[in-house]
Amino acid sequence: MLAPENTLAALRLGASLGYRAFECDVKLSADGVPLLLHDATLERTTTGLGLAGEQLWSDLSRLDAGSWHSPAYAGEPMASLDAVARFVLGNDCHVNLELKPTPGTDHATGVSVGHACLRLWPADAVPPLFSSFRHDALKGAQQAAPAIPRALLLDELSADSFDIAQRLSCAAMVLNHRLASRAVIEQIHAAGLRALVFTVNDEPTAQRLQADGIDGLITDAVDRFRPMPG
Repeated sequence: MLAPENTLAALRLGASLGYRAFECDVKLSADGVPLLLHDATLERTTTGLGLAGEQLWSDLSRLDAGSWHSPAYAGEPMASLDAVARFVLGNDCHVNLELKPTPGTDHATGVSVGHACLRLWPADAVPPLFSSFRHDALKGAQQAAPAIPRALLLDELSADSFDIAQRLSCAAMVLNHRLASRAVIEQIHAAGLRALVFTVNDEPTAQRLQADGIDGLITDAVDRFRPMPG
């Protein structure tokens, strides 16, 4: 990983390498501000302690979210969704917002992020893509912003995965790349959905998936691959 995850520094680095689509993890502060953070807790990637969802954005915004990665990124702040939207829209990029709620806030997170995106993205702009493992988060986003597309994230394929995606009116499935055989990709396409995968960091896997018809892949290794067209 070349830059600290879920920061504007990471987006800037990806854009400098020619990428125009990014994936971020979004949750809420205690006062309902959508922010970028993968974990429920702050310790791994910031100088903070405890649950992010129990703290005010005014406090979270003062944390260092870069020094854990390397001295070059010391002082990099946590990113708000507002800041991400400004970057994405200002640089003609696309973004996949993974709804990653603090435990117990699934539906509220989907609703709040949905409303925020309606405020942040102009009606004539390409909207973000919401994705989540949490069905209630996607339901909340669907309720708040039904026109913004949704994707079901999957670590396992089950008999009812396609039914769930249909009930949530999803536009895509985002699979663990180990699940994405050519047959599975074709099954997803036959259901009228796009097929995306996470997290591909080696060239042979990326080439195999592209040959099998994958629509997009998520990678941490932005220095090893050329961005996929389209």
